[in-house]
Amino acid sequence: MKNIKIKDIEIGKNAPLTFICGPCVIEDEETMFEAAYELKKIFSKFNFNFFFKASFDKANRSSIDSYRGPGIEKGLQILNDIKEKYDLLVTTDIHLPHQADIVKDVVDIIQIPAFLCRQTDLLVAAGKTNLAINVKKGQFLSPYEMKNVIDKILSTGNDKIILTDRGTSFGYNNLVSDFRSILIMKKFNFPVCYDASHSVQLPAGLGNVSSGQREFIPSLTKAAVAVGANAIFIESHPNPAIAKSDKKTQVPIAEMEELLIDIEKIYNAINTKVTC
Repeated sequence: MKNIKIKDIEIGKNAPLTFICGPCVIEDEETMFEAAYELKKIFSKFNFNFFFKASFDKANRSSIDSYRGPGIEKGLQILNDIKEKYDLLVTTDIHLPHQADIVKDVVDIIQIPAFLCRQTDLLVAAGKTNLAINVKKGQFLSPYEMKNVIDKILSTGNDKIILTDRGTSFGYNNLVSDFRSILIMKKFNFPVCYDASHSVQLPAGLGNVSSGQREFIPSLTKAAVAVGANAIFIESHPNPAIAKSDKKTQVPIAEMEELLIDIEKIYNAINTKVTC
């Protein structure tokens, strides 16, 4: 497996487990700074890599009336302020090719949303930044089809690629996690991430907004780590009940430490070599 190096962090085989964690969308500055501060404090207790994540624009909300975010200019300013104040690595997603060049000087990983994982121009623009690119597997794709996504990014000369599974469409308004996907995508020799938040999403489950089953996030996360995921994506918010996006699939920050304790035990167990 080709490990991905981002500054002093390594993602991949024999490297610490990586977490991409933060609120779904950038809200007010007070909430974002609180989230970053509290998450850094929690992750500092563990031997895990941590990237702070939040979106400046949720361009695929179910309803035209849903909150989308502060926009790219204000959103990047907040992310950059968080990055500098708390000495964190950050990531956000882009939706249009020209945005890659705008975000490259702030973020450490560019995220490609699942709905856009086949958009050639978007992948090529992201690849040309030479940043690490985290591509979410579309819920409409098999894991085998991600080879085409990889090839598009590799065409730019960029091989810093992370593949993320976020569940597969299972009838209407439902997703299912097939953990074979993690093993299949690892055969492409790039790190694989599991998106525990969006895998429990019930897309448009409430008609004009998505619903979700947050209660399954801990169990699915543990399963993904046990299978061999190199990274975990979990959206976490100080108070999901008042979050402006994905209320039902964000883990309260107050519950993260307990989950990480369990995950640490599993990760250490499967990565401990037994000698006779």
